[in-house]
Amino acid sequence: MSSPWFLKDVTLLITHYNRSRSLERLLAALSKLQCTFEDIVVSDDASRPEEMKEVKRLQEIYKYRLVATPVNRGYGNCINKGEDAITTPYTLYLQEDFVPSELFPENCKNALQFMNEDPSLDYPRFWAIGDMKLDLKPYGKGFSEMIYKISNPHHYKFYQFSDTPNIRRRNFREKFGRYREGIYGDKTDYYMAISFLHNEGKGLFFDAYDTLFVHDDEEEGSRIRTQNNWRQSENMLVRVLRFFFFAL
Repeated sequence: MSSPWFLKDVTLLITHYNRSRSLERLLAALSKLQCTFEDIVVSDDASRPEEMKEVKRLQEIYKYRLVATPVNRGYGNCINKGEDAITTPYTLYLQEDFVPSELFPENCKNALQFMNEDPSLDYPRFWAIGDMKLDLKPYGKGFSEMIYKISNPHHYKFYQFSDTPNIRRRNFREKFGRYREGIYGDKTDYYMAISFLHNEGKGLFFDAYDTLFVHDDEEEGSRIRTQNNWRQSENMLVRVLRFFFFAL
């Protein structure tokens, strides 16, 4: 019997580092939801031997392709080598410490439909840390288009792109470039976000952003970056400096 939530032309890409329990939880949750894909790629960033043993055990169960490296090369390399292994038109990117809700499969399929119908769309995103204060234009089926307005004093431009759960086209790297390697993961995301803006990316945002996934980083080593830095600060001086920095 075919899966009721088969996502045609989509490869699930999961980045992993020393959190095999989280990886198993994610894969089990997707299996329970009967959400399946053309392919699954797990990109591992040189996890410890005991973790790799578990990753390979899970590979026998969930039949994914494992892309590994002998030494830790950081977040940028981990996602780049994972994307290099993908041949389908679309990639659903998840970090291993996210858990999908029962609402996810239908809304992911809606996002895929939008991508098929509108070639100008670069990616829909499914999750956010909190209220991003984005300017949004209703698009359909619970999604809105993210609109950049320089007049919005709360609008941190880089929020238009996020490495949290999203689906993107295979040509994403051609348009926006590869992730920078050899730098801290927060900066890796930041440079990709700036590229997304400079290259006039078009993205969708799921309005009920806290209903499709739970971010459960119970294992040590979460890749989700903290908000407590200058890019999120509400301090007026920082906001003014940030405005001119991003306006360049």
